[in-house]
Amino acid sequence: MSEIHRNIRRLPALAVAMGVLALAGCGGSSSTTTSSTASTTSPPAASTPATTTSSTSSTTPSGALALAANPEGQLAYSTKTLTASAGKVTIDFTNMSPLDHNMTIESSSHKIVGATPTFQGSTKPLTLDLKPGTYKFFCSVPGHRMAGMEGTLTVK
Repeated sequence: MSEIHRNIRRLPALAVAMGVLALAGCGGSSSTTTSSTASTTSPPAASTPATTTSSTSSTTPSGALALAANPEGQLAYSTKTLTASAGKVTIDFTNMSPLDHNMTIESSSHKIVGATPTFQGSTKPLTLDLKPGTYKFFCSVPGHRMAGMEGTLTVK
């Protein structure tokens, strides 16, 4: 068999191999953005260390407010502002950061009204009965609040 005939017989295998390589190189990513229709909106996710946090608040599918520690290890929350109606308020705090964090709620008179435990790698809910007013939420791990890990919870 001639050299040309052997090379022609290899063409289909070569074409398949090149197609597989082309598809593998295309790679892709998909992102899904969800939002809920409550009295708040979902913030955009921080994607780089230079990204600042959003000033809107978000809710979980259960209707609880959602707050997360920066998953990249920055001393920041996903938002600086949360808004809720007076009464029973649940905040689902997620910490997927490599650092331990918590969420502590303080009244305008600087009284601690509630806190999650300090943890890492999961979500912990905090449910409080809150009157209208302005509250601060912050991480009470030493140095974290001073580094900027705090925000405002407005209860209407």
